[in-house]
Parts: sequence; C-alpha cells; structure tokens
Amino acid sequence: MGTNTLITASERRNADLVVVRDLCTSFPTRNNKGKGAARECRAVNGVSLTIKRAATLGLVGESGCGKTTLARSLLRLIQPTSGSVWIDGCDVLSAPRGLLRRLRRSMQMVFQDPLGSLNPRMTAGDIIAEPLDVHRIGTPRERRERATHLLERVGLHSSQGACFPHELSGGQRQRVSIARALALEPKFVVCDEPVSALDTPLQAHILNLLCTLKQDLGLTYLFVSHNLRVIERISDRVAVMYLGKIVETADADELFARPAHPYTRALLAAIPGRGIDKARPPRACRSEPPDPADPPSGCAFHPRCAYRSDECVRRAPRLESAPGLSPDHLIACHYVDRVLADENLAE
Repeated sequence: MGTNTLITASERRNADLVVVRDLCTSFPTRNNKGKGAARECRAVNGVSLTIKRAATLGLVGESGCGKTTLARSLLRLIQPTSGSVWIDGCDVLSAPRGLLRRLRRSMQMVFQDPLGSLNPRMTAGDIIAEPLDVHRIGTPRERRERATHLLERVGLHSSQGACFPHELSGGQRQRVSIARALALEPKFVVCDEPVSALDTPLQAHILNLLCTLKQDLGLTYLFVSHNLRVIERISDRVAVMYLGKIVETADADELFARPAHPYTRALLAAIPGRGIDKARPPRACRSEPPDPADPPSGCAFHPRCAYRSDECVRRAPRLESAPGLSPDHLIACHYVDRVLADENLAE
C-alpha cells in the first residue's frame, strides 16, 4: 500500500516507537435489509498519533467509536484504506509478506476475550509455544522451556501449562494470553480491553502485571479501554476517540486534571464520585452517538455538545494545541476557551 504522508527523520528517532499519520479504515455498509446503495463507513477517520518507547498510550472512548478497529489497523490485522503506520522505523502498511512476517515478532496483541482468543484444543503451554513454532525459533525443547518460563513470569505455576483454557479461571486465561504475546519478545503490544471481562480484584492484578512487565522488559503499550479509571491507572498519555477521530490527547496527569474537550469532560463526569459539584450538574452529552456511516457535518460531536454553534456545524476543528495548556495537549474544538472557563467539572 502506498502512502501519501511522509514520516520525517525526527519522527523515526528512538523517542517514538510508533508513528501513525492520517490513518483511515473504511468498510462498505448497506441498510439493515441488505438493500440500497453501499455506503462507506469510516471507522477510523484520519487518525494521527505517536507512542514513545517504553510508554503506554491509553485509547478511550464510547463503544463503537473505532478504538478496536484502530488498534487492529496498526498491526495490519485489518487492512487500512489509507495513511501510514511506522513501527520501530518500519513501514507496516507497505511491507511485503516476508517483511510483515518478521515484523509480527515486534508487535503483538492481547485480546479482550481470553476464552475466545485461545485455542480450546491446545494446552496453555502449547498455546504459549505456538508463536515460537510458527517462527521456527529454537528447538522443541527450548520452546517448551520458554513456555514454562513465561508461565511463571506471568504469575502461573509451571504445572498449569498442561491445562486447557476451560480448566483455567478468567484471570488465568488472560495471563496465558499475555504470556503468548510475550513469547516472541515484542517491542510493541496492543492491549484491547484486556481487563473488561474480569472482576475488579482480578483487573487490579492484571494491570499490576502489565505495569511490571512494561518496566522489566521495556515494553510499549497501546491500551484500549472504555474505562477511564483503568486508563488513568496505567497510561502515560491518553488519546480520546470519538466517531473515528482523536478529539483530545495529552499526558495522563494533565488530561485528567484539565480536560479541554466537551466530550472528554462528559466522559469524566460520568465516573461516579469524581469531584463533581452537585450544585452545578455537569454538561452531559445530548442524545445518542450518530451513525458512523452517516456522520454529521463539521464537528462530529456538535449534535451532542452544549457549546455548539453554527461554526461547529460548518467546519470541523483541527487537532491542535490551545493557549493555557501544554504544547503537547491537543484538542479538536472551536471553543476550548469556553470549555476551560466552565467550572461544571470541578478540578
């Protein structure tokens, strides 16, 4: 696949492991009866972002906003329509089959449903060793030893390598999924809602494990979640996604302290007990999200926004910095000054 976007030399330096520019992923859609002309649904619509080495970018947004599609597009599990993705200096979208196979060793994924992503006919040990078999790394004995080591590395007993997925608990299955992702010693790991199917205590254990592995192995994460408490716990930087676009991105501490986009503020206000002034209820989102196959004109968020004006209907805002915020705090909103001046969300 060709690319219309040039990646500068500075963006390929060691600081940034992942560089994404103007990424779009579209799907043809029809009405619910399968009739009528096909329409284009842009699940990912012009996304640009970077992830520094050994850092975690949290990707948050409502269900259906395109988070999982973006995550899979980065790894080319879904073929993007246009744009560019560079991981560790390699152009993922233009890579031929042989090079892409080698790149797979550097980028792995932990899926949301461990029971659905693990082969029910294979034991945990065989599941972890399978990537080593596929890439022909080591001898059979070395692969088994590596699988045993990874089981212990993620907090399981070596004897559990003989268990099938249905014999393990949800938390144990997710640990096996993490161990499988680590088998090829990747640099970049996409975690797609890895704790959403787990109870709260198990969520804490898995998050702690991911943080420890990141520190010990120097991993870089894209962590996808709709849970802002989880995102706040694990992320160094956060990107907020709405209807296929990034509407705000900033360092985690600043974003949670000074959210500057109305959508981000609405998401934070929905967290129970998060410093909301009860005397002045927060400005909530109006109605339901629009149809991604038929997005609104201008700013996609304007039908639900309390700050909207005719300008929002006519023209889509650019993702850029704003006065009063750090230079790398980027917001796509025409009225950032009004949002920041609004004290509905207590700081």
